[in-house]
Amino acid sequence: MREKTVPTDTGEITALTDWVDEFLDEAGCPLKEKIRINVALDEVFSNIVKYAYDDGDGTALVRLELEEDPKAVIITFSDSGKPYNPLDMPEPDVTRSAKQRKPGGLGIFLVKKTMDGLDYERRDGKNVLKIRKYI
Repeated sequence: MREKTVPTDTGEITALTDWVDEFLDEAGCPLKEKIRINVALDEVFSNIVKYAYDDGDGTALVRLELEEDPKAVIITFSDSGKPYNPLDMPEPDVTRSAKQRKPGGLGIFLVKKTMDGLDYERRDGKNVLKIRKYI
Protein backbone atom coordinates (compact mmCIF):
# COMPACT_ATOMS: atom_id res chain seq x y z
CA MET A 1 0.00 0.00 0.00
CA ARG A 2 1.13 3.54 -0.78
CA GLU A 3 -0.39 6.86 0.19
CA LYS A 4 0.13 10.39 -1.00
CA THR A 5 -1.47 13.67 0.04
CA VAL A 6 -1.94 15.90 -2.99
CA PRO A 7 -2.95 19.58 -3.11
CA THR A 8 -6.21 20.01 -5.00
CA ASP A 9 -4.70 21.75 -7.98
CA THR A 10 -4.99 20.62 -11.61
CA GLY A 11 -1.24 21.20 -11.92
CA GLU A 12 -0.75 18.14 -9.70
CA ILE A 13 -2.39 15.69 -12.12
CA THR A 14 0.81 14.91 -14.05
CA ALA A 15 2.83 14.19 -10.90
CA LEU A 16 -0.04 12.11 -9.48
CA THR A 17 -0.32 10.13 -12.72
CA ASP A 18 3.44 9.50 -12.77
CA TRP A 19 3.27 8.25 -9.17
CA VAL A 20 0.37 5.91 -9.98
CA ASP A 21 2.07 4.72 -13.19
CA GLU A 22 5.15 3.69 -11.23
CA PHE A 23 2.94 1.60 -8.95
CA LEU A 24 1.10 0.09 -11.94
CA ASP A 25 4.37 -0.78 -13.68
CA GLU A 26 5.66 -2.52 -10.55
CA ALA A 27 2.35 -4.42 -10.36
CA GLY A 28 2.72 -5.62 -13.96
CA CYS A 29 -0.39 -3.79 -15.12
CA PRO A 30 -1.14 -4.26 -18.85
CA LEU A 31 -1.04 -1.07 -20.94
CA LYS A 32 -4.76 -1.22 -21.84
CA GLU A 33 -5.76 -1.31 -18.16
CA LYS A 34 -3.16 1.30 -17.27
CA ILE A 35 -4.73 3.72 -19.75
CA ARG A 36 -8.20 3.08 -18.32
CA ILE A 37 -6.93 3.63 -14.79
CA ASN A 38 -5.22 6.87 -15.83
CA VAL A 39 -8.44 8.20 -17.37
CA ALA A 40 -10.37 7.34 -14.19
CA LEU A 41 -7.65 8.90 -12.04
CA ASP A 42 -7.73 12.11 -14.06
CA GLU A 43 -11.53 12.32 -13.94
CA VAL A 44 -11.90 11.64 -10.22
CA PHE A 45 -9.06 13.93 -9.17
CA SER A 46 -10.28 16.70 -11.51
CA ASN A 47 -13.73 16.49 -9.93
CA ILE A 48 -12.21 16.82 -6.46
CA VAL A 49 -10.21 19.85 -7.62
CA LYS A 50 -13.26 21.50 -9.22
CA TYR A 51 -16.00 20.73 -6.73
CA ALA A 52 -14.83 19.59 -3.29
CA TYR A 53 -13.62 22.87 -1.85
CA ASP A 54 -15.46 26.18 -2.36
CA ASP A 55 -12.27 28.19 -2.00
CA GLY A 56 -10.33 25.73 -4.16
CA ASP A 57 -7.77 25.21 -1.41
CA GLY A 58 -7.62 21.68 -0.07
CA THR A 59 -5.96 18.31 -0.30
CA ALA A 60 -6.84 14.79 -1.31
CA LEU A 61 -5.33 11.64 0.11
CA VAL A 62 -4.74 9.01 -2.59
CA ARG A 63 -4.10 5.43 -1.51
CA LEU A 64 -2.89 2.67 -3.85
CA GLU A 65 -3.36 -0.99 -3.04
CA LEU A 66 -2.76 -4.21 -4.93
CA GLU A 67 -4.92 -7.25 -4.27
CA GLU A 68 -4.05 -10.76 -5.37
CA ASP A 69 -6.35 -13.55 -6.56
CA PRO A 70 -7.85 -12.01 -8.57
CA LYS A 71 -5.23 -9.36 -9.15
CA ALA A 72 -6.69 -5.86 -8.81
CA VAL A 73 -5.54 -2.30 -8.31
CA ILE A 74 -7.56 -0.30 -5.80
CA ILE A 75 -7.27 3.47 -5.67
CA THR A 76 -8.95 5.30 -2.81
CA PHE A 77 -9.51 9.05 -2.92
CA SER A 78 -10.32 10.83 0.33
CA ASP A 79 -11.04 14.53 0.76
CA SER A 80 -12.54 16.77 3.43
CA GLY A 81 -14.59 18.76 0.92
CA LYS A 82 -18.34 19.17 0.83
CA PRO A 83 -20.27 15.89 0.77
CA TYR A 84 -20.71 14.55 -2.74
CA ASN A 85 -21.42 11.05 -3.94
CA PRO A 86 -20.59 10.89 -7.67
CA LEU A 87 -22.28 7.49 -7.89
CA ASP A 88 -25.66 9.15 -7.26
CA MET A 89 -25.30 11.23 -10.41
CA PRO A 90 -27.79 10.17 -13.10
CA GLU A 91 -26.22 8.60 -16.16
CA PRO A 92 -26.16 10.85 -19.21
CA ASP A 93 -28.26 9.83 -22.18
CA VAL A 94 -25.42 8.92 -24.52
CA THR A 95 -27.90 8.10 -27.28
CA ARG A 96 -28.48 11.84 -27.69
CA SER A 97 -26.04 14.28 -29.27
CA ALA A 98 -23.91 16.51 -27.04
CA LYS A 99 -26.15 19.46 -28.00
CA GLN A 100 -29.29 17.60 -26.94
CA ARG A 101 -28.22 16.37 -23.50
CA LYS A 102 -27.57 18.19 -20.27
CA PRO A 103 -23.88 19.03 -19.65
CA GLY A 104 -21.93 17.11 -17.04
CA GLY A 105 -21.79 13.56 -15.81
CA LEU A 106 -19.99 12.05 -18.78
CA GLY A 107 -16.66 11.70 -16.96
CA ILE A 108 -18.00 9.73 -14.01
CA PHE A 109 -20.10 7.71 -16.48
CA LEU A 110 -16.85 6.70 -18.24
CA VAL A 111 -15.28 5.81 -14.89
CA LYS A 112 -18.27 3.60 -14.03
CA LYS A 113 -18.05 1.86 -17.41
CA THR A 114 -14.28 1.25 -17.40
CA MET A 115 -13.64 0.32 -13.77
CA ASP A 116 -14.66 -3.00 -12.23
CA GLY A 117 -15.99 -1.48 -9.04
CA LEU A 118 -16.70 1.86 -7.41
CA ASP A 119 -17.72 2.49 -3.82
CA TYR A 120 -18.46 5.77 -2.06
CA GLU A 121 -19.01 6.59 1.57
CA ARG A 122 -18.99 9.70 3.72
CA ARG A 123 -16.83 8.79 6.71
CA ASP A 124 -15.53 11.00 9.51
CA GLY A 125 -16.34 14.18 7.58
CA LYS A 126 -14.62 12.93 4.43
CA ASN A 127 -15.67 11.82 0.98
CA VAL A 128 -14.12 8.40 0.34
CA LEU A 129 -14.30 7.05 -3.21
CA LYS A 130 -12.73 3.70 -4.00
CA ILE A 131 -12.19 2.44 -7.54
CA ARG A 132 -11.14 -1.09 -8.44
CA LYS A 133 -9.68 -2.41 -11.68
CA TYR A 134 -8.80 -6.04 -12.28
CA ILE A 135 -5.48 -6.44 -14.01
